[in-house]
Amino acid sequence: MKALIQRVSSASVKVNGHSVGAIEHGILAYIGLGKDDNSQSMQRMIDKILTYRIFENTEDISKLGKLDQNLQQVKGGLLLVSQFTLMARTDKGRRPDFGRAMAPDIAQALFAQMIAYAKTQHPLVATGEFGANMQVASVNDGPLNFLLET
Repeated sequence: MKALIQRVSSASVKVNGHSVGAIEHGILAYIGLGKDDNSQSMQRMIDKILTYRIFENTEDISKLGKLDQNLQQVKGGLLLVSQFTLMARTDKGRRPDFGRAMAPDIAQALFAQMIAYAKTQHPLVATGEFGANMQVASVNDGPLNFLLET
């Protein structure tokens, strides 16, 4: 499993011109599910995203400017967007190979579990729409982007 996370000032997802998910200050997470992923790796990824320290400490003067706060500490939003292309193999040729990606029907069920689990761990969770053509807008804060893997 891979997650490309971005610290954002805001982010939103539209499908067919209608907003399906939006957050203010927080993390936009693109999620790629691989063939070997399961409920345990999904939970580890959500736990990692929620506790990954990518926010600056604004309260402790001795730590100003240091990235030592996580999403839960800053009470930010989490926007989860399914992104199978993260699993592409790109090291050979000029065309991505999606052979490592989980089959769509299995991935949809695991992504639904991921959303449900995230909502039990954090109060501010929004999502895109699995398998839809989505228009994602974000204001990347930093910019800060990290590729997490389980």
